[in-house]
Amino acid sequence: MNYHNPNECDYIVGEPYPAVQVSGPNPIYACEMLSNIGDIVSEMSDVVRYFYISVVAREQYSSIATCFHHISIVEMHHLDIFAQLALQLGADPRIWSGGACKRWWSPSFIGYPKDIGGLVAESIKAEEAAISKYSRQANTIYDPNIVANLNRIILDEERHLQIFREMYYQLS
Repeated sequence: MNYHNPNECDYIVGEPYPAVQVSGPNPIYACEMLSNIGDIVSEMSDVVRYFYISVVAREQYSSIATCFHHISIVEMHHLDIFAQLALQLGADPRIWSGGACKRWWSPSFIGYPKDIGGLVAESIKAEEAAISKYSRQANTIYDPNIVANLNRIILDEERHLQIFREMYYQLS
């Protein structure tokens, strides 16, 4: 992959997303979806991280910036899916993590390395953490609709991880 050509950031996975629906209200599953919305490892953290990188990398690494911009839009779609699931499960889908004590999402949840290598390395760690979290959820949640959505989102996160690893290798 050559990031000097913005058309080579193949961030799209060619699989359709399943319907966003749940079997019924479930406060435990709702808390899990809220954590995917606004916890440290969450779609909101990834949206903000990738938006930030797309801005600060634009001047010197325009193709990388463009790739991060497109991936941030995919992460916004994931954010929307998790918010819809949380709502259907009976939660208020604010940008917070669930449980008895709600914790608002904070910009302090992400790091702001100054160099492009550090930014990409942080993105690799974020994707690895998301894949691990969503895989754990897919293995412990018994609503097939939620599991189908988690598994589809994992495909996107695996693709992003592959892209970021290739980026990091090319930057080294």
